[in-house]
Amino acid sequence: MKAEMDIGTDKKALQINLDAKKYGTFAEIGAGQEVARRFFHVGGAAGTIAKTMSAYDMTFSDAIYGPTDRYVSRVRLQTMLDHEYNLLLERLNAKLGGGRTFFVFADTVAARSFKQHNESHGWLGVRFQSQKHGEPSQIIIHVRMLDETNVDQQEALGVIGVNLIYGAFFYAEPEKLISSLQENLAPGRIEVDLIKFSGPLFCKVDNRLMSLQLVSQGLTSAVMFKADGETVQPAEVFYKKAILVERGSFRPVTYATNDMLDGARGVFLAQSGCSEKDLVVLMEMTLENLLAEGQLNHTDFLARVDILGALGRTVLISRFGEYYRLAGYLSRYTNRMIGLVMGVPSLMEIFDEKYYLNLEGGILEALGRMFKAGLKLYVYPMIDEETGKIVTATQLEVASNLRSLFDYLIDNQFIEEISHYHSEYLRIYPAAALAKLQSGDTGWERMVPPEVVQIIKEREFFGYHAPVAA
Repeated sequence: MKAEMDIGTDKKALQINLDAKKYGTFAEIGAGQEVARRFFHVGGAAGTIAKTMSAYDMTFSDAIYGPTDRYVSRVRLQTMLDHEYNLLLERLNAKLGGGRTFFVFADTVAARSFKQHNESHGWLGVRFQSQKHGEPSQIIIHVRMLDETNVDQQEALGVIGVNLIYGAFFYAEPEKLISSLQENLAPGRIEVDLIKFSGPLFCKVDNRLMSLQLVSQGLTSAVMFKADGETVQPAEVFYKKAILVERGSFRPVTYATNDMLDGARGVFLAQSGCSEKDLVVLMEMTLENLLAEGQLNHTDFLARVDILGALGRTVLISRFGEYYRLAGYLSRYTNRMIGLVMGVPSLMEIFDEKYYLNLEGGILEALGRMFKAGLKLYVYPMIDEETGKIVTATQLEVASNLRSLFDYLIDNQFIEEISHYHSEYLRIYPAAALAKLQSGDTGWERMVPPEVVQIIKEREFFGYHAPVAA
């Protein structure tokens, strides 16, 4: 298997080396010159590589690229790409610019340390001209290296670096480039949780859709982007922050959606002891939710995201069907309090044992994982359609064999009722609002906030069509 991996990666490197039009620099910090080594190994690198360099000592690195707070960061990667690309143009454009297209590959990586088992991750990027004297385009990615040993992580880094460069040069479709990033790597070695395309070659690319591709193609379990659509790496956003998450379809956002979050937010801030600036509020959609109609509908997805963006929300797209998996993911990035906001129906699902048949410890294992990091559930009440009565979290009926477990979680305040809410919103459901919207019933407008009504009408989201004047 290793030989097959080497052949596939080596063929890519050799094809680039034999292309007389491509010429560039490799700058790698933190895990050896693993990507450049691949190009030297296959031969012909003199026709491709203008320079390789590593600046491991912080003083040297700062002298070249300027001081920085974090060496393994997007900011440092961008500085490396800027510096090295400008040097290429300054020193070689007059001499070779007429016959070559220039590129820079850079990475800054924290691989497995001999002294400590730190988070192994890195930023990789390639800036390249697609035509002579042209403005460059750029692709950056963030990776998590999952191998146990330093040498295996270095090897995987070399492979994905070659894949990134090759894809930039030879795959015009970004989706194809994304699918190629893990070629010649066994599953479970590398995770790619951020990708960003920019420059003239990618002027029509929506990076939110590219983030969705990372999840749907299995390169990562979750991706994030801010209200302005900027893709972000979770560690950048979550570091030393408290996190409050609401899961939903958001198709569309309703008054109840916001009421649920508002009711949990005030209590969460008081209980966590954090300020607004130390709080990250997430709206999460699962891939399963997005696939509800059988396939990914990009237009529908972007409509939901645009609405959340208009409301100033940060969005998380995940593969976490079970809440305990979401909890484990979030606790990886912060030691502050985490709150999950949900309705009573979701709490009912959490206490349904059929969802945990794949776990040896069943529901006990799932709940142990969920609550181990001090996580809390904030539960919004619901209306019992048969009786018309309001059902709160503490009034939930669970299976008799789970009653003591449920009472334990209530008594120890792992589960908390949302007590501040508008009762008139309890009968508002996204599915009902959507059905009215699509049937032409204007009643949906009374179920969603005015700013959501406006954006749906202006952009004709979710199948909305303005009434035809008589």
